[in-house]
Amino acid sequence: QVQLVESGGVLVQAGDSLRLSCAASGRTVSGYVVAWFRPAPGNVREFVGAINWSGSSTDYVDYVKGSFTISRDNAKNTVYLQMNSLKPEDTAVYYCAIGKYSTPSRIASNYDTWGQGTQVTVSS
Repeated sequence: QVQLVESGGVLVQAGDSLRLSCAASGRTVSGYVVAWFRPAPGNVREFVGAINWSGSSTDYVDYVKGSFTISRDNAKNTVYLQMNSLKPEDTAVYYCAIGKYSTPSRIASNYDTWGQGTQVTVSS
């Protein structure tokens, strides 16, 4: 059974950068899509971005394009979310998740293993 543990969330100021990590244990995630989500109104999880198994393909929600970057180190069984130019509206708990399918998806139900989340707080 794979487990995901997110880390790196802290309190930062607007304009700062932060890198979140999503470390997997229990089995390798090198063959899987991994995505990042955050809560949205209506008790849903909002897609932030995803990366395919090799790192050759990524997808991002429009409002983070150019400021957030997802990468992965399969040797370390870890996926990263680099967040630059942070804004107060980026304040959230960030979750990583493993996809059921081979291509990145923006739909939360297409991910079946989730971490516990890491809190990012951006002050103005």
